[in-house]
Amino acid sequence: MRILFGLLLAALPLGSADLSHQPRTPVLLELFTSEGCSSCPPADALLMKLNDSQPLNGVLVIALEEHVDYWDRQGWRDPFSSEAFTARQRHYAESLHVESPYTPEMVIDGKTEFVGNDARTARSELVKASRRAKVPIRLVWREKSSGEASLAVQVDAAPSSGDVLPAITESKLAMDVARGENAGRNLKHSAVVRTLTPIGELKAGQPFSTDTVVKLASDWKPENLSAVVFAQEHSTGKVFAAAELAVSQ
Repeated sequence: MRILFGLLLAALPLGSADLSHQPRTPVLLELFTSEGCSSCPPADALLMKLNDSQPLNGVLVIALEEHVDYWDRQGWRDPFSSEAFTARQRHYAESLHVESPYTPEMVIDGKTEFVGNDARTARSELVKASRRAKVPIRLVWREKSSGEASLAVQVDAAPSSGDVLPAITESKLAMDVARGENAGRNLKHSAVVRTLTPIGELKAGQPFSTDTVVKLASDWKPENLSAVVFAQEHSTGKVFAAAELAVSQ
């Protein structure tokens, strides 16, 4: 498993020399999706490829696959869906001036949104976002047990204020869909958000530090879990810090 830390260095342009040793800037990629949506599986597959293979030079993709619940009334209740993710997407619709929420939708660092199965735009926006500096975050597990874990979070001082949000994600998930638009399909997922809850506020010019207890459900596989922590401006939704740490690390 990997430990992913926030980096201050921006990515070098594609095509630069010695790219194999170039540092990677963390970029938060959110996908709003649903197992009830027939156009979503290609977007799920794209997120999985970007998250698992990390194919972009200078970009450290930190993925969140968030399943909305407004498709649940169309014949199939997505077992990963949550009203909280729908509310989060609606907030993005307002801040990014989108007429209404839709699936699949990708959001990069809280600043840019586009149709989630558009691989060319995804790659372009991820590289563009990696050229913006990020505030470092350090993550350390204090204690772990079968039902919970204590995570120490440290965020360096930033020029703006924002919420600090930890998410627990689970990868290598698959579901046989029995009804709805994807009936009969086996859908695979990566970085599915299991929990996402703010733990505090980062004030402009001040570092942030806390220990938070993360609850781990018995049906989640620890070897496939990661903690993703990011800082996001109140007013704009811009993500200016992000890091990831595997639960098994």
